[in-house]
Amino acid sequence: MTKTILAIDDSASVRLMVKMTLSGAGYNVVEAVDGEQGLEMARSCRPDAVLTDQNMPRLDGIGFIRKFRQMQESEGVPVVFISTESDSNVVQQARSAGATGWIVKPFDQEKLLSVVGKLVKL
Repeated sequence: MTKTILAIDDSASVRLMVKMTLSGAGYNVVEAVDGEQGLEMARSCRPDAVLTDQNMPRLDGIGFIRKFRQMQESEGVPVVFISTESDSNVVQQARSAGATGWIVKPFDQEKLLSVVGKLVKL
């Protein structure tokens, strides 16, 4: 059964890179442009994992994680926080909100595959 990854980022180029990388490895990738759309997509597609950026319009990554973790659909779903923010305070906020791990941008495709592969088995 194909695993679904929800990729939330306001950058079309980042979403494209994530989609191409993960689709090529056999994952189904669903995209959202911000945290609000990410919540809608999480309700409808029931992802196996979520990758979320921090700095986005309408609802940022930490806000998304907090709201997502209040949803029944989030139970057991790993959330990877992806951001240019490497400040330990921001990372701690993401963890406190319910993030499973984080990747600092820019990142390469092998790093992305490695992290997702550890969290979601095909």
